[in-house]
Amino acid sequence: QVQLVESGGGLVQCGGSLRLSCAASGSIFRFYAMSWYRQAPGKERELVADISSGYGTNYTDSVKGRFTISRENAKNTVYLQMNSLKPEDTAVYYCKARIPRPWGPYDGWGQGTQVTVSS
Repeated sequence: QVQLVESGGGLVQCGGSLRLSCAASGSIFRFYAMSWYRQAPGKERELVADISSGYGTNYTDSVKGRFTISRENAKNTVYLQMNSLKPEDTAVYYCKARIPRPWGPYDGWGQGTQVTVSS
């Protein structure tokens, strides 16, 4: 298992910025594929961005050019820098770790952090 603790959420005005952090347990963090998801009220959870163990990144179209995912293996932490925030970015943001195992990957989730963007 893995413990994931998100932080950095809050209330921000439209056009503002926030940086989310997700600290993970474990001694092999550098091998984890990390992702940020979000879930708005009444909507399904959606993938926002992910970063591989090799630092490859992917973003959903709606956040491209505004959000940046990064990782700091020395601190077992993944970040999501969110700029030019819009009201539609309001959601609970979740961190996910995909841990490679010989018999198949394991997905661990954080508890989520609320991001609210006011118009």
